[in-house]
Amino acid sequence: MHHKTLHQKYLLAPSTSAIILLSAAALSSMPAYAGKSDIETAGDIVMVAIPALAYGSTFYMDDAEGRNQFYKSFATNAVATYGLKKAIDRERPDHSDNDSFPSAHTSIAFQGASFIHKRYGFEYSIPAYVGATFVGYSRIDADKHHTTDVLAGAALGVASSMLLTKSYYDDTLHISANLAPESYQLAVHYRF
Repeated sequence: MHHKTLHQKYLLAPSTSAIILLSAAALSSMPAYAGKSDIETAGDIVMVAIPALAYGSTFYMDDAEGRNQFYKSFATNAVATYGLKKAIDRERPDHSDNDSFPSAHTSIAFQGASFIHKRYGFEYSIPAYVGATFVGYSRIDADKHHTTDVLAGAALGVASSMLLTKSYYDDTLHISANLAPESYQLAVHYRF
């Protein structure tokens, strides 16, 4: 089976491009409400942009199987994150409510970044991981989460995609053996 790489694709499908552009325009035109810092607002936008780009990449790659894997990992992450928020009932550092643990913003951002990583390759996910890290930072800076909330959110997001997403390319596990009279070798290669 021959798979396309991201380098072999040059243009997004027109409908995907329109969805991404409209989403970005809507998010960037939303007024910041009173008391919300520029860092927090930027974190909110990046939190939405990362999974939107991850999802959009499945259209870019004409990858229906990947789209289904994205749905599963996104839904699993959301259920786990919001379930833990209700079960743990930890107060936010700003005392606004008891939904601090784990950080949903961070889990959503890291789910999108790790989906790109697992499905299409680490090199494509680097900007998304940088953005997801910024989202986590923005939540601490806004006094909405403790560091442990952000770390737990990141772990949930990464775990949901790593466990429920398969590589778009060849199998991720390769095992080979070299049997010679003077030596026996077994090589295992795992692609992350």
